[in-house]
Amino acid sequence: MRKLDSTKVRPLKSEQLLRIQDHDFALRPGFGGSPIPVGIDVQVESIDSISEVDMDFTMTLYLRHYWKDERLSFRSNKNKSMTFDGRLIKKIWVPDVFFVHSKRSFIHDTTVENIMLRVYPDGNVLFSLRITVSAMCFMDFSRFPLDTQNCSLELESYAYNEDDLMLYWKHGNKSLSTDEHISLSQFFIEEFSASSGLAFYSSTGWYNRLFINFALRRHIFFFLLQSYFPAMLMVMLSWVSFWIDRRAVPARVSLGITTVLTMSTIMTGVSASMPQVSYIKAVDVYLWISFLFVFLSVIEYAAVNYLTTIEERKQLKKRGKASGMYSIDAVQAMAFDGCFHDTDVDMDLPAFSDRCEENETQAHAASISSVDSTRLKRKRSLKGNVGRIILQNNHVIDTYSRIIFPSVYIVFNFFYWGLYL
Repeated sequence: MRKLDSTKVRPLKSEQLLRIQDHDFALRPGFGGSPIPVGIDVQVESIDSISEVDMDFTMTLYLRHYWKDERLSFRSNKNKSMTFDGRLIKKIWVPDVFFVHSKRSFIHDTTVENIMLRVYPDGNVLFSLRITVSAMCFMDFSRFPLDTQNCSLELESYAYNEDDLMLYWKHGNKSLSTDEHISLSQFFIEEFSASSGLAFYSSTGWYNRLFINFALRRHIFFFLLQSYFPAMLMVMLSWVSFWIDRRAVPARVSLGITTVLTMSTIMTGVSASMPQVSYIKAVDVYLWISFLFVFLSVIEYAAVNYLTTIEERKQLKKRGKASGMYSIDAVQAMAFDGCFHDTDVDMDLPAFSDRCEENETQAHAASISSVDSTRLKRKRSLKGNVGRIILQNNHVIDTYSRIIFPSVYIVFNFFYWGLYL
């Protein structure tokens, strides 16, 4: 007899083996009876991003469902399971689990849909799929950037309440596993945990809900380099004006304006990368206090300059009444010859005398000689006593500011870091 070719024998269809055509899979297993238990376990593959502006996170995970459907039981001599891809999913009943507070989600489909269905002879089913989901995370930025954020991904059945479907973690606390190489650029993942609860909807009732909780602690070093250290340096730079002579108006004013504008730029850059929240963040406290120190250094020089002007006018009036002549002050003298004028020397200089008794030629010659000799003495004294002259010509407010400003700023830093760390 002619032997049959086995390659031409029509194989048995999986649908016929599982008797899919004999049952109505639009109904859940055990319809009308007790709720069907559906176990869940999750393996987190990666946390792709955390967005403070949108207040959400993106996670890629493997989601696995376990349940028993006796309608899918089949005979097997070796008690082996059968594995299928996503094409069989549309023909049988599967749990309708969805992600609460999800913004976007999708099942990976390269090169085909990442779905696996494994059916055991006794009717137990394993349904696994690979999903990327973006969900909301309600963040509190009151301690930013020294904050710790707690986010959660919530799973729940959409159609079946607790009377029809019971969601639970398949292996308890061990149902949630993570990849060892998960890392984020701005956060350190402190912990992952699984929990469960109930959610109530007024129109449909109570639903089982599962939670994937994780805590994220922000790395502070990036913000130290980008915000805190520059702010500290700008505050210290503003203190340099306390050691500059009080009559050097262009130097002190330009230094103050530069530090104020730089602090404004730093504050604008930090605010641009953050959500527009209605409360004060920790970084705002530090930057605004630093800005206040810089601003006060400018106000300090305004007070010094104003008091210096009043003091010199009083001295000018006293010496003018005593000698019967009027002399120019140091600021006006600097405008004439471009050099610094010591007050003690220049205030006695009879450069502009109103006396008319002497001969005009003799007065002019005496004036030139006196000016030349005074300038020569001043230049010689400046070469060896620059530091002494600058110290003597600083206002008392500058002297106190050199001590008060750094001391208060150091106390503020100790209080700030002790409070938020």
